[in-house]
Amino acid sequence: MRHARRRIVRRVTRLAAVGGLLLGTVMVSRAVASESPAPPEPRGTSGGAWTAPAAPLLDRLGTARTAGSWIGDDGRPVVAVTDRRAAAEVRAAGAAAKVVRHSMSDLESATAALRAAPRVSGTAWAVDYRANEVVVRGDSTVSAADWSRLTDLADGMDGTVRMERAEGAFTTRLNGARQILSTAGRCSAGFNVTDGRRDFILTAGHCGPTGSVWFADSRGSQQVGRTIRGSFPGDDFSLIAYADGRAGDGADVVAVGAGRGVRITGLGDPAVGQRVFRSGSTTGLRDGRVTALNATVNYPEGTVSGLIETDVCAEPGDSGGPLFSEGIALGVTSGGSGDCAAGGTTFFQPVTEALDALGLDLIVSAPRGAGASPEPSAAATRGAGAPGVASPGTASPGSSAPVDGGVRATALLARLSDPRNVGPGLLVVAGSLVALVATRWIRAEQDRRSYQRHYSAMWG
Repeated sequence: MRHARRRIVRRVTRLAAVGGLLLGTVMVSRAVASESPAPPEPRGTSGGAWTAPAAPLLDRLGTARTAGSWIGDDGRPVVAVTDRRAAAEVRAAGAAAKVVRHSMSDLESATAALRAAPRVSGTAWAVDYRANEVVVRGDSTVSAADWSRLTDLADGMDGTVRMERAEGAFTTRLNGARQILSTAGRCSAGFNVTDGRRDFILTAGHCGPTGSVWFADSRGSQQVGRTIRGSFPGDDFSLIAYADGRAGDGADVVAVGAGRGVRITGLGDPAVGQRVFRSGSTTGLRDGRVTALNATVNYPEGTVSGLIETDVCAEPGDSGGPLFSEGIALGVTSGGSGDCAAGGTTFFQPVTEALDALGLDLIVSAPRGAGASPEPSAAATRGAGAPGVASPGTASPGSSAPVDGGVRATALLARLSDPRNVGPGLLVVAGSLVALVATRWIRAEQDRRSYQRHYSAMWG
């Protein structure tokens, strides 16, 4: 009975506090309505994705006559075809052609057979378009017996599969480039996304389950938000709702270290051979090439498919960080093998697939006003003959921008702290906030204490 009365009192207090907060806000808003608000940073949302330049050719010729495409060293797309007539059509369209033995249908049949086989943790496979083979890799955790069984399976696939041993172990990179921390571990923020009303962080799904509370510091004093949706294994993405609902200034910028960032101007799917860049809270900005698409990795936690395979390095803590090129968002860091001292293989969850599943839009840089330098678009600074993809030797991360948050909040605080503007409304807001915070403190303290126990070894 006593606990029931306490719950009723807390509910009544919370309703009264919310009512007071709304009243005080209306009073403050009327007080400052005559002042011109500071213009927000220009930003927009992604209206569509650009794709690899050879995609129309592959769609027209079909999987029985083609076997993938990649970007050559000169920036031109190269299409693998199975007959001379298809090669002639590719060349007539301005791309290079390479006649190969196996069609994409043959290669897809091989990957289907691998998926149907008993799962072996520590293995990964993807189609090597240039070699016209499916490459199966086994890390150091795969036993000799399991490797022998997979090799026997590959031997019966008419030369479509190549077996390779990989250094190290395939692991998720748990533990955007800016760090976020919870009791589940340490990850990196990926990209800011929105549903038009609220903003969110897109990061890796293995970073933490739904309900995970994220902080920007190890003491748990700067709450970022809470994970509200995710998919792992199968896919590897999750969505963190900002605690205050907004990403703030610089939502269209990903950090790359030393107080600098790169403006994100669009999203798309990469091409094999494309130069790409990754940023993470552990190793900063790194670059490399896309080596395969639609890759499958059998992590210890489960199987993830449809990934982007690259030779970009990554280390624990880089999980969820952004993959991009020329300002175009491509993926978020999933996992891989190796490190940034010896190199390795890193896999990324495609951004386009994650946003389609979540029904959200990427927050991107909006066009600047008159007299300002235009931001690069998805078609800007491309290699000759390869619209939509930069030449591997000339690609850059994108246009630079400072990483500096809090401008909007600082300006708003300055206005609200002026008693001539807010009058008695500020007193109503302050009192209501105190009451509201008091009702939420007990619940939030449980998460905070759990978080502090998890990271207590890191405190100074």
